[in-house]
Amino acid sequence: MTAPLTPPPPPHEQSPQHRQEPHHAWQAPQPPGSAAHPAYPAVHEVSYGQDGPGMKTELREAAVITAAVALAGALLGVLWWWLAPHVPLIADDTAVYLKDTEGEQAIGVDGTFTLLALGFGALSALVVFLLRRRGGVPLVAALAVGGLLGSLLAWRIGVWLGPTQNVVAHAKAVGKGVVFSAPLKLGAKGALLAWSLAALVVHLGLTALFGPRDPDPYEQQGAYPGGGPAQPGPPAA
Repeated sequence: MTAPLTPPPPPHEQSPQHRQEPHHAWQAPQPPGSAAHPAYPAVHEVSYGQDGPGMKTELREAAVITAAVALAGALLGVLWWWLAPHVPLIADDTAVYLKDTEGEQAIGVDGTFTLLALGFGALSALVVFLLRRRGGVPLVAALAVGGLLGSLLAWRIGVWLGPTQNVVAHAKAVGKGVVFSAPLKLGAKGALLAWSLAALVVHLGLTALFGPRDPDPYEQQGAYPGGGPAQPGPPAA
């Protein structure tokens, strides 16, 4: 014979050892990175926002910066024409010669352009950093491209404002034995890169020293060991 089955006691009379935890306590935790997980606060959503409208805004700003920096090259060209030393020439019945064969005026012309371009590059980088402290690849590319275009524009404007390129006609116009200025010429074409290089170095330096720092989502939410919220565990027996 078997003993009769004893019906289980009512729920309110069960001992703590026989009570079962609610079903929801045994639910699997949500995977890391979900919106509801406290340790990873919507990192995925932030990245989507930056890749969408943020990138479009940066591209628009980069286009404006490129145009503004390139147009500033006109001022550089005027200053180069005004400040650059003149190379003296003299002509006789047969040819045109340098009046001072040991002079350094030609080197001074290139040096003046280079120094002005470096100054314009540093100034443009400072202005861009003050207007938009958070840097980005489009802004850096805009400074580089705009600096190169501005240097080309300054070179052509300076040559256009300077003495005529037709040296023979100029010599005939002034007469034999009269000193006149040589055409404004940029001998070292590498000076055209001075603006872009200065802008890149100054802007990257300012961004590294004074730019805003991106907050660490793990540190903010205390996800590091010892500082995070308690993870759900198995219920006590």
